[in-house]
Amino acid sequence: MSVPPDNQGGGSADDRRAGPRIDVTWAVDCSDGETFLYSYIRNISTMGIFIATRTPPVMGTPLRLRFAPPGETGFELDGEVAWINAWREEGENLNPGFGVRFVNLTAEDRERLVSLVHAIAYLPDEEPRGD
Repeated sequence: MSVPPDNQGGGSADDRRAGPRIDVTWAVDCSDGETFLYSYIRNISTMGIFIATRTPPVMGTPLRLRFAPPGETGFELDGEVAWINAWREEGENLNPGFGVRFVNLTAEDRERLVSLVHAIAYLPDEEPRGD
């Protein structure tokens, strides 16, 4: 995924991308304790996720995230809004949403995330041919 054009989170792409991001389309529920958002994760890494929406929370907002990758036990993790790719009415932004950095991960959650990301990152696109 490309770096958001209006990097409101500050820092370089290398600061935000400690690991590879894998494209996915998984439902996610986010809550800041007062507001609830149901949307889709568009990519994931071991450090965070990108959530598609035209109405992102404010930078730094702590969130409770709930999502279940296909065939996996669901995750319930804490995160915070790390950057925003704002929606613009003129159609200049085809990928509005926000990046969430995972926070307060337990060792077990970190291990599950690493295993999940590695598993989906290395799945072949198609079956090998027997040439």
